[in-house]
Amino acid sequence: MKRLRCYAVTMALLVWHTTVPVNAEEILMTRSLQPFPETMLALQESIRDHGYTISRVQRVDIGLTGMGYKTDKYRIVFFGKIDEVRDLTGKAPQMFPYLPLKISIFAEDSQTILITSNPKQYDAIAGDAVDPAIFERWESDLRSIFHDVSISE
Repeated sequence: MKRLRCYAVTMALLVWHTTVPVNAEEILMTRSLQPFPETMLALQESIRDHGYTISRVQRVDIGLTGMGYKTDKYRIVFFGKIDEVRDLTGKAPQMFPYLPLKISIFAEDSQTILITSNPKQYDAIAGDAVDPAIFERWESDLRSIFHDVSISE
């Protein structure tokens, strides 16, 4: 039970990246009616279409199956624009743990859920060192990516 709690806390930190209570404005979430493989493909295509580079896709299900859960469809997709990430962490090193951007994707029956932190909350973390317009653009891009995925067929 202790391992399960530790794992749940770790997952919450990976997904929401915040120590304050989460409300609807701090997370972005969408549901795809497509199965996991098709949704994952649509997500990766949309991320690339928006000019971002996928740095890695991390399997999360290994830990879950190790604890007895029956799932093989849970990933975290890390992505960003390398020059933006370097510039941002150079100006505001406290942003390092929050970058690159991350989207959690997991299967729920025949549908797929995507969830991420709203980048607008990073403005408070970065402070005056970073123009908040970048976080607004990231939010807009993420909403567009989620829209693309939710309507993909």
